Amino acid sequence: MSGVMSWPFLRLYILVLLYFSANAILNVIIPLQGESLGASGTTIGLIMGAYMFTTMFFRPWAGRIIQKHGPIKILRLILIINGFALILYTFTGLEGYLVARILQGVSTAFFSMALQIGIIDALPEKDRSQGISYYSLFSYIPGIMGPVIALGIWQTGGMDYFTVVLIGIAVCTGVFGYTAKMEPNKEQPAENLSEQNVSMWESFGQLVKNPHLFRCSVLMLAASVVFGAITTFIPLYASQVPDGNAGVYLMLQAGTVVLARIMLRKRIPSDGSWHSPFIMGTMCLLAVAAQCVSFAVTGGVVFFYVGAVFMGIGQAILYPTLTTYLSFVLPKLNRNVLIGLFIAMADLGISLGGAIMGPVADFSSYSFMYMICAILGAVMIVFAYERRRPVTGTSMN
Repeated sequence: MSGVMSWPFLRLYILVLLYFSANAILNVIIPLQGESLGASGTTIGLIMGAYMFTTMFFRPWAGRIIQKHGPIKILRLILIINGFALILYTFTGLEGYLVARILQGVSTAFFSMALQIGIIDALPEKDRSQGISYYSLFSYIPGIMGPVIALGIWQTGGMDYFTVVLIGIAVCTGVFGYTAKMEPNKEQPAENLSEQNVSMWESFGQLVKNPHLFRCSVLMLAASVVFGAITTFIPLYASQVPDGNAGVYLMLQAGTVVLARIMLRKRIPSDGSWHSPFIMGTMCLLAVAAQCVSFAVTGGVVFFYVGAVFMGIGQAILYPTLTTYLSFVLPKLNRNVLIGLFIAMADLGISLGGAIMGPVADFSSYSFMYMICAILGAVMIVFAYERRRPVTGTSMN
């Protein structure tokens, strides 16, 4: 095999799978454990959202620090931090969970930036979308069985198994990550670090000034609010749906993401042009998915699981499409920092999905909260429309 499926890339994808395995379990255990300890939806949302909020905060600087010190040194350090965070879950309560989520957020900011920017820089332009899709694909594979494992641990009351599983994941990820190698692209010209440092600070304004970055960031922020609300509260909402099962929902959604990424990877645009119908259709899927989940409490479990499938397809398409588009249209000198800001908006959205939608659910209901998510997705359909001719940036020069 060669290209995106060559052994060096496969090693990176497997590392991604190991790294994100813990979250697939924690995303179910933390809300259930929080509820059992008497925590409100707002508190649970804040704890869950702390992970992505921290990731968002550190993301813009991750590319700069990784370039200065090298990806391998940073990778080994953050895997140690991540391992400590996972172990912290095994012997603490809600306060410890909050600290652990923050530590995980710091680790993920550097981990994901190192791998994604490395993939973008190492692959030819025509393969960028496939490389990003595979990265995202392997980050979702743990979500197929993770929720089922988590519910099995919870329902049997075997928190000792929870401890063993998390420690095992921490050790395996650390060992595999320590032996990973990232060969620098010798054909890539060296960049001026002083110029990039200046650009990094100036780049925050580009979230508004750069129309490509602004549009993609707003779409990703809104979509991620929906994703975050699903991840945080489905374990609690499922009990209100007749015959609903959170494990089945999350497994079905993650499985759909995996299948859609494999089947649709070559259909994701990789030409630097804005494809309005494609993006609008994706946002429509997300809106319909959220409305199906909202209606499931009265309409039945069929709507619940149909919402999982639609949500999975939307997740599979949106992120690699927008990331690939930005890799073409953003200026090369500042591309890493700007993509970091874009991914930070995705992190912020997931964090807000728990932090903001938790109080909404507390004051109304989970069903109403998911209806709000559906309305947000519908608004983004209009926002994704582009009347101008597609413009390809100069970053390919």
